[in-house]
Amino acid sequence: QVQLVESGGGLEQAGGSLRLSCAASGRTFTDYAMAWFRQAPGKERAFVAAITSRGTRINYYEPVKGRFTISRDNAKNTVYLQMNSLKPEDTAVYYCAANVDRYSDSSYSFSYSYWGQGTQVTVSS
Repeated sequence: QVQLVESGGGLEQAGGSLRLSCAASGRTFTDYAMAWFRQAPGKERAFVAAITSRGTRINYYEPVKGRFTISRDNAKNTVYLQMNSLKPEDTAVYYCAANVDRYSDSSYSFSYSYWGQGTQVTVSS
């Protein structure tokens, strides 16, 4: 199995930027497609972005398109989420997740077998 650890969250003003990182350890990183989800207070966990194992397919939640960029560095066993033009509604705990179907860019949480502990992102207005 794979272990996932997120970092890079924090407090940012609206319009600002943050970059989240998710470091993977355990099995071979390229065995997995990766994704970011988020959970706002009082809401269910929601899809943000996904990337296949070699980065050939990327899928975004429509409201973050053009603002967020998912990428991965397979040499560093790390997936990133660059978040620009942040809005207060982006406030949430952000989770990275691993999918054993390396060719999938699924937006469904049930597709992902492994999850990190989450990192808090707070955007002030």
